Amino acid sequence: MSASVVTVRGPLAAAFAGADLRAAVVPPDQALPIASATDRGTWSRIAADAATVDPILTRARAERGALWPQPLASAAARFHRDGDRETWESAAFERQRRLSRAVVAAAVSSEDAWVDSVADGMTLLCEQSSWCWPAHDDSLTAHGSIVPVADDPYLDLGAGEVVAQLAWADQVLGEHLDDRFPGLRARIRHEASVRVFEPFLRRRDWPWLGLDGPPSNWSPWIHGNVLVAALRLLDRPGDEPTRIRVVGLAIEGLDRYVASLPDDGAIDEGYGYWWEGACRALEALDVLAHATGGRCDGPGARIPALVNAVAFPHRMQLGGPWFVSVADGRAKPPADLPRAALHRAARATGDADALAFAASHRFPGEPSATETAGLGRLLRAISDPVWVAAATGEPPLPRDVWLPSTQMLLARGQRGTAEGLTLVAKGGHNDEHHNHNDAGSFIVASDGVPVIVDAGRPTYTAQTFGPDRYGIWTMQSSWHSVPEVRGIPQSPGASFRARDVRHGDAELALDLAGAYDLPALRRWHRRIRLERGDRPRVVVEDAWDLDAWTGDAPEPETTVRLLLAGDVRLEDAGARVIPLDGAPPLDIRWPDDVAARLMTRELDDPVLKSSWGVRLTRLDLVVTARRVVSVTIQLQESTPGDTDD
Repeated sequence: MSASVVTVRGPLAAAFAGADLRAAVVPPDQALPIASATDRGTWSRIAADAATVDPILTRARAERGALWPQPLASAAARFHRDGDRETWESAAFERQRRLSRAVVAAAVSSEDAWVDSVADGMTLLCEQSSWCWPAHDDSLTAHGSIVPVADDPYLDLGAGEVVAQLAWADQVLGEHLDDRFPGLRARIRHEASVRVFEPFLRRRDWPWLGLDGPPSNWSPWIHGNVLVAALRLLDRPGDEPTRIRVVGLAIEGLDRYVASLPDDGAIDEGYGYWWEGACRALEALDVLAHATGGRCDGPGARIPALVNAVAFPHRMQLGGPWFVSVADGRAKPPADLPRAALHRAARATGDADALAFAASHRFPGEPSATETAGLGRLLRAISDPVWVAAATGEPPLPRDVWLPSTQMLLARGQRGTAEGLTLVAKGGHNDEHHNHNDAGSFIVASDGVPVIVDAGRPTYTAQTFGPDRYGIWTMQSSWHSVPEVRGIPQSPGASFRARDVRHGDAELALDLAGAYDLPALRRWHRRIRLERGDRPRVVVEDAWDLDAWTGDAPEPETTVRLLLAGDVRLEDAGARVIPLDGAPPLDIRWPDDVAARLMTRELDDPVLKSSWGVRLTRLDLVVTARRVVSVTIQLQESTPGDTDD
């Protein structure tokens, strides 16, 4: 079969199988959906979006003449020495953000001085020892080298981001670069081939390819960036066969990722990683649809997993800036997410709720995008007149959500408002992407503000994705709202999972015994429900079968635990929580004869503090002598309900 024919086997097959890319793909200078800076009409319109462009120009002018950020070898070595990855990454990321700002400044102004800044930034990237983030590089294991090995580059998220940024910048400013810096564009293409295209074609053992297991979010992230780069930068004489081969393999990689998505569109990594997984796939398909003149379908392809993936973000909103945080997600994600990409995908799929959710973040006088999400996402946003002109609306806030693939339920009092109680409960297993040991955990929000919470994750270090991952407290079931049985927490692994999972109207029931490596635990039935009505409440009922204790020492404690955010005060057979953000207080009640204690966790990690402030509090209910317990959670103004067993 010709190398120019795509051979895909997943759900994209109907759109791409047998497609002759040599005939379908447009020339490189037309392949990316952004106008060259020589198109003054388009860039004058972009410049008119002062709320977006002016802050970028202000930041660009402030750093003009200053030294560019420099990621150093000593900073890269810290990952191997003390686990720190932030020092190197922060310098590398700021270098790329500065280049993005310079690209926009040059495009809107056509001033030579800004083209010079762009050339400086592009040259620095070409001279950078590695585009791979040190946390991902295999140079130490493969070569015994703590510094990058130049003739064996590792293709990771960082390399994909750099090569795509160079491609987008080249698309916008290519002619200006030819005029002022002859030879620079050839250098860019050389580095792209050596660092990205050649390794991509030569090595097919990259873990993110998804050839030996379900692909992670790395797959669409890297494949999408490689696709962008190949479409634009493989334009020299003789490059066409390589261009078509790289594009074809990128499509096949995207197909494997889309095939791995469940039909309900759920992302087990949670809301925060949707933007770097499913969203990346949607963006790549959007670019591909443009690059083939619409002959290859984009996000509008009627593939249930893709269509439902567009709905996933708004299904995970608790209220305002707060979202369901599972796995390594953040309860209060960054404000400058690339919502223009979601807005485009919602338009393509005809999802009115997703469209409303994206538009609910378009506030008058605020930027339509920033450079923090990457140059490609910035350019797509500011050149999308529908997004720029989108009117702010209200998010849909669905009343009920059930995602069978992840066994996650969300229920609130009524659609369209975060007021009152919102319940989130999950089953699942303990080998999900970015896994935490949290089968059977739950979240309760007051007016959209989480009060019974999932902490999320702290700043990434070498430990985060290493063999000691579960030494991090936020990953352990001990710091989730699940039981600890005879002092034994849940274990990691796909075999440790919820069993007999059933969902009903605002209710989840499941058996948690399978999540514990404890043969004596025969059953732990948990039923979590939101009772709607005049006096709504969340009820958590636990009942378990546990073999009698036969040890010589006293029986270790069995506790039912709740992780709480806000000011927590113990009362008689209950606790009162004053939530963050001024949300209405919650009363938590349990049987009179159950002992309770609080354990405070002071927070010093900036990622955790950005959501929770200075502390989280764990409520332990000691139920060692019992085999059943019921806990109710209500708004303070409600009368506490019965807690009969």
